Amino acid sequence: MRRFLLLYATQKGQAKAIAEEICEKAFAHGFSADLHCISESDKYDLKTETAPLVVVVSTTGAGDPPDTAREFVKAIQDKALPGDSLAHLRYGLLGLGDSEYTYFCNGGKIIDKRLQELGARHFYDTGHADDCVGLELVVEPWIDGLWAALTKHFTSSRGKVERIGALRVALDASRRMDRLKPELLHIESQVELLRLGDPGRRDSEAWGQNAVDGSRSGAPAAETESESSLTCSEPPLSQAALSTPAAPPEYLHVRLQESLGPEESQASVTSVDPIFQVPISKAVQLTTNDAIKTTLLVELDISKTDFSYQPGDAFNVICPNSDSEVQNLLQRLQLTDRREHCVHLKIKEDTKKKGAALPPHVPDGRSLQFILTWCLEIRAVPKKALLRALVDHTSDLREKRRLQELCSREGAAHYNRFVRDERASLLDLLLAFPSCRPPLRLLLEHLPKLQPRPYSCVSSNLSHPGKLRFIFNIVEFLSNTTKEVLRKGVCTGWLAAVVASVLRPDMRVSRAEGGKAPAPEISISPRTTNFFHLPSDPSAPIIMVGPGTGVAPFIGFLLHREKLQEQHPDGHFGAMWLFFGCRHKDRDYLFREELRRFHQRGVLTHLKVSFSRDAPVGEEDAPVKYVQDNIRLHSEQVARLLLHERGCIYVCGDAKNMAKDVNDTLVEIISKQAGVEKLEALKMLATLKEEKRYLQDIWS
Repeated sequence: MRRFLLLYATQKGQAKAIAEEICEKAFAHGFSADLHCISESDKYDLKTETAPLVVVVSTTGAGDPPDTAREFVKAIQDKALPGDSLAHLRYGLLGLGDSEYTYFCNGGKIIDKRLQELGARHFYDTGHADDCVGLELVVEPWIDGLWAALTKHFTSSRGKVERIGALRVALDASRRMDRLKPELLHIESQVELLRLGDPGRRDSEAWGQNAVDGSRSGAPAAETESESSLTCSEPPLSQAALSTPAAPPEYLHVRLQESLGPEESQASVTSVDPIFQVPISKAVQLTTNDAIKTTLLVELDISKTDFSYQPGDAFNVICPNSDSEVQNLLQRLQLTDRREHCVHLKIKEDTKKKGAALPPHVPDGRSLQFILTWCLEIRAVPKKALLRALVDHTSDLREKRRLQELCSREGAAHYNRFVRDERASLLDLLLAFPSCRPPLRLLLEHLPKLQPRPYSCVSSNLSHPGKLRFIFNIVEFLSNTTKEVLRKGVCTGWLAAVVASVLRPDMRVSRAEGGKAPAPEISISPRTTNFFHLPSDPSAPIIMVGPGTGVAPFIGFLLHREKLQEQHPDGHFGAMWLFFGCRHKDRDYLFREELRRFHQRGVLTHLKVSFSRDAPVGEEDAPVKYVQDNIRLHSEQVARLLLHERGCIYVCGDAKNMAKDVNDTLVEIISKQAGVEKLEALKMLATLKEEKRYLQDIWS
């Protein structure tokens, strides 16, 4: 059988799931996939590999490869490697990303580019899947076309494949790929422009929607009747023949054993990074009670740990799932009376899943409640493979049909609309489809690891030795799958409850210090891919753009710079600009007094603040609503700092709107001030990124 090496680099399990799908389909197409996590370097060797390579790579952080690819990337980026060290290798790569982030699919691009620099060549075009519009729009046709590309590779290099079979596979794939091939061929150049704020992004999204509506596979266009919902559809979808994926193979055997052991703690959570359990020494509400969002500042005591950080770093908070959601899930699974039982897993002896392995994020012998609380992302939006697995455990025929629709190609628009866009969880689906009775095994096979949540440091070790500060908004959103429910963010809702005992009733002063009650504790871990640091040359001017909680790392910058200037009164320090924005001056102007003090002392040389919901004070005031409006007002100074004074610009905050608008404004400013066309301005901005003088710490 024709063998190929299949590697995946995953952060949250998505790339692994796609690689496993490729592995499962390979046999039916006459191939054998040798599947490994890219971190398992002892199980493969690219320097001697003769088979074609297929890589599925996700992107994390600010365009970094996932943590599992850290050592792999370090190894291939060794400058001592000869330029032809991988000249024998032929490969295909599928990158996963989200176009709301500037460095779209950059994890895959980093590996793709370096493999080519070492002499490796494509046997199949690179694909970039966008979670913003639905990964499956690229993933599914990319996988379909893979078999023809592999067949062609083996035919041309070995001549051992029957040409009739190859033509049949190629014809089948080409029919599915006809409409997408130009996009796949052109996606690299197209995406680079999109990430730099090109208006063509709307075209990209339109193409994605067209694909959902059926242009991709000849499927009927999805109906738009208001009668359609998560649980039911109308013609034509309700009458369509469905192309549903094969049922994912079972591979776990679960045994629940009664336990009389000691109570478990979050210290049992598995992590590749060291975990520090630290007390909360202070908590303060930064916004007024009538602000649209509630923002809290939390100070941690790290004096008894060896946790270290730099201003601009982020760190992880290890958080649990909502206790009420865990209890509801246990009740729905009819396992409430067994929640304290220990969970023991082993691989099913008769499994058909290739490379089946125990999920590393599920520790053996822990209670069922502990695993659902601390180990599994029960709020995760179910993937289509999970929906397909649920079909086989649903007895009501109408419910079974609807689940089949939601995981089918023909129902892709409905999956996006009622599952993905509504952020439905597994619990939502189980409540919506009462006859669905999945076994516990299915949850453990399909739910991803509960990820820690990253937060920016709002402090400096020079100004707050032994302390670590961070801020967060208490996230609230409406879930409207079967009924309207107000939910809080997994981590921020939990944190708000944890610090409630520390906050005084007036919500402005902490009483943890000197209080009799023991301070509450949380667990944190360092983030290994931090990059958002002050320039090594303190004389370089910097521009900071951070509306809302995006100001967090810049408070750390300013505190650090303030101490450095005190320690080196004769030193030469560059200008510091801050563009801050909020809704109301009197409700959510975060760190107002601190920023004024920095400005008065000359640490912060320029403070530019905009209020999006406050009316202008006078008729002559310019309607400066957002940070990008303020940046535009100071176009000449911004352009001079970036283009002529080797300045750096940092952007922190919302990726979907703010970061894109700021990016567009920078392109506009550079084009005007440098007297160049937009394309040239895009290139100049890209150069700033390459030189690490345009840095972003953004989130959706």
